[in-house]
Amino acid sequence: MDNMLGSLPKMDFISICVRDPRLVRDDFWHTHIDYEICVHTNSMCFRKKTSCVRRRYSEFVWLRHCLEQNALIIKLPKLPPWNPFISLRKKDQVTHRMQGLQEFLENVLHTPLLLSDSRLHLFLQSDLNIHKMDRCARGKTRYTVAEAIQRSSSGGYVSRQEKTSSCDYDGESCSSSSGFGLSVDTTLRESPLPFLESTDPELCSCLSQTKTHFSAS
Repeated sequence: MDNMLGSLPKMDFISICVRDPRLVRDDFWHTHIDYEICVHTNSMCFRKKTSCVRRRYSEFVWLRHCLEQNALIIKLPKLPPWNPFISLRKKDQVTHRMQGLQEFLENVLHTPLLLSDSRLHLFLQSDLNIHKMDRCARGKTRYTVAEAIQRSSSGGYVSRQEKTSSCDYDGESCSSSSGFGLSVDTTLRESPLPFLESTDPELCSCLSQTKTHFSAS
């Protein structure tokens, strides 16, 4: 019986968690909220099996735009609507937004065609800002995608303080911090792999060789 169980194929999984909303002060007048995104996976498509990064709403908007431009045949999930008056004091607002961000990432990770986009992996497992994620994915930095992800575990390859404001869609005003979150486990499903503009060759190889299964969350 043990031998029979040992011969069964291992199912790849991705556990993604959006949690810990935090107030960040940009300057004297402006603040925003960022969220911790934690990934735990056994998939060969990911450089790191566990990781945690912090992202703000505008970075989700940037990611969705990149994926939409890079995979035109796929209908991407929507993000929760922008709310300029969101506040950590109003937990229902923050919970609704985190739920929407969670569902967005869940649906993206359910689509293997999108897993070959380097910017998705940089978004989930590096601390690069928007400008540097784009340049890194296009091969215009001195470091590779793999290096950016690996070095993020030791305090960050690039300081979060260097983040540009070119894509700041949210102008949130908040005044406290909280620590609630949402999590969901997803599994990968097999799908043909097209050519994508900003694609990591190793990710393509991984996706083309790995057979995975899908189960609804």
